[in-house]
Amino acid sequence: METIKPKSAFNNNNKNSSRLARTFQKVINLRSASKIASSNGIGICVLTSQNKFSTDDSNPDHKSSNSHAGDHSKVKQKAVLEALVAKVFASVTSIKAAYAELQMAQNPYNSDAIQAADQAVVEELRTLSELKRKFLKKELDLSPQVTLMLAEIQEQQSLMKTYEITIKKLESGVEVKDSEIAVLHKQLEDCTGFNKSLEKKLNASGPLSMFDNIQFPTLNPSHFVQVLHCCLRSVRSFVRMMIKEMELAKWDLDSAAKAIEPGAVFAKQSHRSFVFESFVCKTMLEGFDSPDFGLSKDSVPKKLETEHHFNKFKTLKSALPKPFLLQNPNSSFAKFTRTKYFNLVHAKMECSFFGNLNQRKLITSGGLPDTAFFTAFAEMARRFWLLYCLGFSLHEQVSIFQVKKDCRFSEVYMENVSEESLFSGEINDANVDVRVSFTVVPGFKIGKTVIQSQVYLCPVITPPVSR
Repeated sequence: METIKPKSAFNNNNKNSSRLARTFQKVINLRSASKIASSNGIGICVLTSQNKFSTDDSNPDHKSSNSHAGDHSKVKQKAVLEALVAKVFASVTSIKAAYAELQMAQNPYNSDAIQAADQAVVEELRTLSELKRKFLKKELDLSPQVTLMLAEIQEQQSLMKTYEITIKKLESGVEVKDSEIAVLHKQLEDCTGFNKSLEKKLNASGPLSMFDNIQFPTLNPSHFVQVLHCCLRSVRSFVRMMIKEMELAKWDLDSAAKAIEPGAVFAKQSHRSFVFESFVCKTMLEGFDSPDFGLSKDSVPKKLETEHHFNKFKTLKSALPKPFLLQNPNSSFAKFTRTKYFNLVHAKMECSFFGNLNQRKLITSGGLPDTAFFTAFAEMARRFWLLYCLGFSLHEQVSIFQVKKDCRFSEVYMENVSEESLFSGEINDANVDVRVSFTVVPGFKIGKTVIQSQVYLCPVITPPVSR
């Protein structure tokens, strides 16, 4: 092995310089040069000259040369195979991108895009077929570095194309969903408008047309139930308005509900409205068993009492509440309306809702407030008064009852106001007993007929009996 030092190389004549250049060229072509560190820090190339080696395998230097050549061949072969695999993967990625583009062009149908995608798939398949042929015949003429770089570029471009197609699909899906949402919003608006119109008709002031042809001899409990349902619809409408006013006045609805029914537990937050419905119904029906709710001292002969109440029912049934109150300020219905308003709407409540007590003062002086709140209340009062008049027009005695808290649920006397109040996830336990949390609407008895009270239920866990 011959060592060439840089200093001596620069001092040689032209012949030695030419020889050194030829030697370096061979080293570069064969890639069999390596660097070692000299004592003075200058890199020294160790070259292997093929011309000075004999063909004797016993020569150690000859064996070393063959070993270096074999290692170089293996490295080169490995690099070629890596480049081949990279090119195959890049072609497969391109085929996937072209296939995705082909699918995208199907809907909506685009013949040009379909043809272009199909051509891309065919070209890549031809490329793979050619690579297979060259590999089997050992005719691969790949430059590893260039092939790897081109394969990486091709694969990244194909991935970008696939991502673009995916984005287009997602955008198309978003557009479809947006159109569906728009259609559903329109349907919701139509349904909401229709429901509001129905609710307005049901809760509107005016005559109850369903009782236009009712006759005194044909009265029965079913008529009473129909009027009761009309009352409850007006109660729900008034309660919604009252809750809205509470929210505008920044009331704590949870505290207000607990003040009415302490300890009540609700399956859903929206069920708090049942507490306010309970408060309104109890207030409006208080004194129902007494003649004229205990507000009038007028006496009517017992045998004429039923017909007397039926005539009052017919008179008010076809009347609007506010005009009737203005024309009859001293009537029993007017006294009922004023008394129930003061019992239901506390002065502090009215002040927080409207900022003053003007409505209260106006009602006290015999006037009528021209507000939506009082209009809704007057219509609700009219319906409860009609319920009372019709109830005492029946040929059988009418009485009212209320279920006590913590009573067991009975389907004969009670109706669950909301199925969700059963806490269905908890009552499957054998140790859970369903009890009445509070009464929302009192029940009625008409002779032997029972009109169920509406109650809100809650589960009560009882400890298991120890044996």
